[in-house]
Amino acid sequence: MAEQSLKEKTAKGLFWGGLSNGVQQLLNLFFGIFLARILTAEDYGMVGMLSIFSLIAGSLQESGFTAALANKREISHKDYNAVFWFSTALSACLYLILFFCAPLIAKFYYDTPELASQIPTLTALARYSFFGFFIASLGIAHSAYLFRNLMVKQKAMAVTIGLIASGTVGVTMAYMGFAYWGIATQSIVYVGTINICYLFFSPWRPTFTFDFAPLRQMVSFSSKLLVTNIFNHVNNNIFTVILGKFYSGQEVGYFTQANKWNYMGHSLISGTVNSVAQPVLSGLSDDRKRQQRAFRKMLRFTAFISFPAMLGLSLIAPELITLTITNKWLPSAVILQLLCIGGAFIPITNLYSNLVISKGKSNIYMWNTICLGVVQLITMLILYPYGIHTMIIVYVSINICWLFVWHYFVWREIRLNLFSALKDILPFAFIAIGVMVATYYITIGFTNLYLLVASKIIIAAILYMVIVWLSGSVTFRESLNYLFKKT
Repeated sequence: MAEQSLKEKTAKGLFWGGLSNGVQQLLNLFFGIFLARILTAEDYGMVGMLSIFSLIAGSLQESGFTAALANKREISHKDYNAVFWFSTALSACLYLILFFCAPLIAKFYYDTPELASQIPTLTALARYSFFGFFIASLGIAHSAYLFRNLMVKQKAMAVTIGLIASGTVGVTMAYMGFAYWGIATQSIVYVGTINICYLFFSPWRPTFTFDFAPLRQMVSFSSKLLVTNIFNHVNNNIFTVILGKFYSGQEVGYFTQANKWNYMGHSLISGTVNSVAQPVLSGLSDDRKRQQRAFRKMLRFTAFISFPAMLGLSLIAPELITLTITNKWLPSAVILQLLCIGGAFIPITNLYSNLVISKGKSNIYMWNTICLGVVQLITMLILYPYGIHTMIIVYVSINICWLFVWHYFVWREIRLNLFSALKDILPFAFIAIGVMVATYYITIGFTNLYLLVASKIIIAAILYMVIVWLSGSVTFRESLNYLFKKT
């Protein structure tokens, strides 16, 4: 692949990934506002308690084969077919296990006599919600095909259609009084719709040949990703489990709402970069210098976008929550502000992990994530009596500091020293922090919420772009050139 060809393909992938994720988050925001205005914190809490089980089951069914297929030098129909039938069979088994374990899950959360009446309700909701991950298994092989072939535009269209269909169903059911059943149905409709779209966009089709031999070549790589993904889900949902166990459903709902807004923010950046990072870096795995150059470009682009976006979201969190989903959700604003600080570093961490995976070092990815998960779990269990805000501050601090651990492994693979990485990241971080502080003091006297939000966004955006331009940022200039070229 020629340098220019690689550059154009990466730029095209980033463009479509960014456009796709932007549209997706706008749709999530649009439908999320309607749902949050109709539903209560307890409704979100009911579904939030179950999310970790669905996510872990989803990781088991996927088993890391999407990344394994993307990393294979040569691939055939047999590889995709083996993954398809394995994922489908395993998902059916997992669903049956969770179906019969649903009463035990409900009892874990409602283990006191005064809450025992909620067990049948949560049991029924769990059995219904878990069906979604079985449906999702039918699209894993098709999704892997689109991912390997950098068909970002097609994946973007599939996800957008899924969000529109599921959001419409979720809001309609919530309006009709189905409460948390509407949220659960929204998730099922979403995975079902995107699977149909994946089937339409992908030329690959499964056949009734049950040859699982190709999996043996991938299992040493994919199994480590499987364990890693499970721990990632544990890390990301540890609060939901601990809050569900030791706090009220309302507090789970507040955290779930705040985490949802935080996720919409950092996943917009992560999704944009991840749509091209692993395939591109994998394609350069035999050339360390080119891979390092490509990685540093992605690192600068990620920092350039992530810090102003996430710190800006933290800046406007109270006003945004009040204006969009009403002040009944205001307790979630402080949680959101804290999460956004950590959220600014998540896309960078994801990029680091993509580099490690592209080098075929899924064992490093696995053990690093496991160690982080164990540290977080022990810390949260120690800190839960001190309140949710204390837990979040420590949780965010651990995740930020762990970036240095990730960097050590990246240094081992491509010899990118810490000074060079910090040189790529910190200028954008410091500029974003300075801009947000200045914007806060400039707008401190504003009382009208609409004016305050608009002023914060406009002032922060102008200040950031002016300072970055004056600093001579190549990343900013290249981004502008590409956007003007597209238009």
